[in-house]
Amino acid sequence: MKILLVEDDQLLGDGIATGLTQAGLTVDWVLDGQQADTALLTNRYDAVVLDLGLPKLSGMDVLKRARAQGKDLPVLILTAYSAVENRVAGLDAGADDYLTKPFDLTELQARLRALLRRSKGYADATIRQGELSLDPASHTVSLAGQPVDVSAREFTILHSLLLNAGRVLSRAQLEEQLYGWGDEIESNTIEVFIHHLRRKLNPQLILTVRGVGYMIEKTTP
Repeated sequence: MKILLVEDDQLLGDGIATGLTQAGLTVDWVLDGQQADTALLTNRYDAVVLDLGLPKLSGMDVLKRARAQGKDLPVLILTAYSAVENRVAGLDAGADDYLTKPFDLTELQARLRALLRRSKGYADATIRQGELSLDPASHTVSLAGQPVDVSAREFTILHSLLLNAGRVLSRAQLEEQLYGWGDEIESNTIEVFIHHLRRKLNPQLILTVRGVGYMIEKTTP
């Protein structure tokens, strides 16, 4: 999952970006509201972690502009303002959740996981398709009740495909999940990871839609 982090405090932003990356998320980090506005116009994200007190363009304005443009991705607000009216204003402007500084990084990670799964229509913390289960919190995968060892990037691809079960994801969309700004993308990376996942799980699990991308079929509960 790819997250846009908007935080102008260098120390805090670095800590959040590191923590979210260690949790298996791909993070693009910007330091002001104008950069955030541009990033949202030119890139696709699964969620935004948004500070309100930003230079150049406030976090509230970034949020309002994103919603006015029809962007429906989950937005979690971070702010030092603890007054109820500030929280209400943020939620009414289109935010999905709210954390007041200081906060615990594990809580931020948990709230993001909840926002991401709800945005894809999953209520349960564990994502299941047939005999396959994936737990974003523990970063584990199991098939027919047996644990399956997958790498961090294999997990990211599988997580994306499961959250979008029934939809085809292009190679470019999957690459966006794996790489942030400045990362070098190898030409056959996605194909290699898909091959490894098929070998470890089931050759028929991930379908290739020629000329389009990859998908996992959505099973009936």
